[in-house]
Amino acid sequence: MNEPLQELLTEHIPIQYYDNGWMMYHPYFHPNHMKKYSDSDCEYLCKYYEIDGVELMSLALGRPPKSIVQKIHILKKNNLYEHYKNLNKHWL
Repeated sequence: MNEPLQELLTEHIPIQYYDNGWMMYHPYFHPNHMKKYSDSDCEYLCKYYEIDGVELMSLALGRPPKSIVQKIHILKKNNLYEHYKNLNKHWL
């Protein structure tokens, strides 16, 4: 993204945070919001979530923190978390 656009987005769309400190949706930082998670995204998320935490995963995948937490919950509920964590197809 070019500098003038970055300045425009961050100056005219303030960055807001939830009470727990997580950043709310911001178009500059979360360009993948509402997009489908790819297999690569799921693998990366499951491999590094426990190491990097919600905030870094949010910025790495370009999605709001709540989206990250919801996806982790869904993957664990459907018994896919360990599958993606051990996949080694896109990330080692």
